[in-house]
Amino acid sequence: MSLKNRFDCIIVGGGAAGLMAARTAAERGREVLLIERNDRVGKKLSITGKGRCNVTNQCTDEEFFANIPVGGKFLYSAYSGFNCYDTMDFFEELGVPLKTERGNRVFPVSDRAADIVSALEKACRQSGVDFLHKRATEVLAEDGVIVGVRCGDTVFNAVSVLIATGGKSYPGTGSDGDGYKFAAVLGHTVTPLKPSLVPLVSEEEYCGEMTGLSLKNVAVSVKDTKKDKVIFREQGEMLFTHFGVSGPLILSASSHIRDMERGRYKILIDMKPALDFQTLDKRLQRDFSENPNRIFSNSLSKLLPSKMIPVVVRLSGIAPEKQVNSVTKQERTELVTLIKNFPATVRDFRPLSEAIVTSGGVKLSEVNPKTMESKLIAGLYFAGEILDIDAYTGGFNLQIAFSTAVAAGNGI
Repeated sequence: MSLKNRFDCIIVGGGAAGLMAARTAAERGREVLLIERNDRVGKKLSITGKGRCNVTNQCTDEEFFANIPVGGKFLYSAYSGFNCYDTMDFFEELGVPLKTERGNRVFPVSDRAADIVSALEKACRQSGVDFLHKRATEVLAEDGVIVGVRCGDTVFNAVSVLIATGGKSYPGTGSDGDGYKFAAVLGHTVTPLKPSLVPLVSEEEYCGEMTGLSLKNVAVSVKDTKKDKVIFREQGEMLFTHFGVSGPLILSASSHIRDMERGRYKILIDMKPALDFQTLDKRLQRDFSENPNRIFSNSLSKLLPSKMIPVVVRLSGIAPEKQVNSVTKQERTELVTLIKNFPATVRDFRPLSEAIVTSGGVKLSEVNPKTMESKLIAGLYFAGEILDIDAYTGGFNLQIAFSTAVAAGNGI
């Protein structure tokens, strides 16, 4: 069956925002064409949350906006029109039961992101959305008004076009920045793009020595040394890598680093957050007293992972061959301080291609917050990650995609 070339609305991008907007507009009676360059929709959505898909965060409005460091005010209208509870109801009504886990993160009970993708795609098809798996090459406007989309040699006409192409993270899923180019050509300002929710490169080589070591139940703080201020502290899991540090805590921490400068940000890892300084010191004394003649380098196996011990021994300044009954109070104090504040200096973010989210995007002052329509081009809309809105990890970025998509779909 050949596809017609005239629609009410064309949506470029078949991710979370594109699918939700397509379904919303189609349910409101619009004839919708969704153009997705991959051979299947929801490619990035299907790998989010380690393949489990953290669809939203079951939180209060206050908590939601506290997790949006950039663009929160712009989101008020869209979020009040479709909030986290609306997202949960939406998927459960589509037959995807959900569950809420630690940190109010919401996942499908099946732990399968594919269930979220297939529910969205099925809802679109049932609402009459047409799908085209080709790459959009140009968004067309004449005299400040949208007229359609070009895919190679073919032009599809429409009175509305929604750009929902995502950011520049995970380019292998198709989000390689096309949407920013479309927006810029049409006269929109695109704010500087940088990675967010991304691993961090460290100055210290000893992080690389511990490659593959995963730490659980540690507390990570990030200090901005320029402002002498702790900008992040949270407990959870992290990982040492050949380049520095990664894992859930580090990804969260990275989104709090707004002005990257080499050496400005210091990571401090508390290996024993459940023990205060005095309790940890007593624990060390107890361990040392059980084997008083043991050499220091062999005395920390009950306290620290084996991969970390040589590094801690070296940084402690205590001679590795020293018997623990000879370790002074001052040396022990410095050792406890090190275990409670294990340091790593941030050199840089890892590349944008490794980020979960792209920070930056279409300037919000050029977009109507109620409808997501461009203030510059009539009939042009934006939704999702292409907008200059930033959130921390925990389901907030997907909720932004859904809220802005519903606002755009209703606007269309």
